[in-house]
Amino acid sequence: MSMSDPIADMLTRIRNANSAKHDTVDVPASKMKESIAEILLKEGYIAKYEVVGEIPEKNIHITLKYGADKNEKIISGLKRISKPGLRVYVGAEDLPRVLGGLGVAILSTNQGVITDKEARKLKIGGEVLAYIW
Repeated sequence: MSMSDPIADMLTRIRNANSAKHDTVDVPASKMKESIAEILLKEGYIAKYEVVGEIPEKNIHITLKYGADKNEKIISGLKRISKPGLRVYVGAEDLPRVLGGLGVAILSTNQGVITDKEARKLKIGGEVLAYIW
C-alpha cells in the first residue's frame, strides 16, 4: 500500500523519536526528504543525517540533537502545513513567520526546498511544507 503523505510520515517519525528520547530515527528516503533533512541540519535541529542502503530500501538515518541532558529537547514542535487534501501556497509578500521568527517554515519553491528566511532574501513564494520550532 502506498503512503498518501510521505513528508507527514517523516515529520511524525522525527516527532515520535524526539518524544521517546531516541538517539536516531530511520526514514524511507526521497530527494524531498533529503532536502528537508538538510534544512533541519543547517538550522541546528538535528545533529547529522546520512543516506544508507540501496535503491529499493534506501533510508535516511537521522541523529537527533538534545540539550545538556535528554530532557532538554532541541525540537519542541513540528507541524505539517500543506497536505495532499489542502495545499497551502504563499506569495513572496505573505511568507509566514513561525513564533515571530524563532521557528522555521520550510517551503518548496522553484529554487528548491528552502527556509522562509532564504525565500524572503530571494523574494519568492511557494508551497509551505512544514513549521519547526
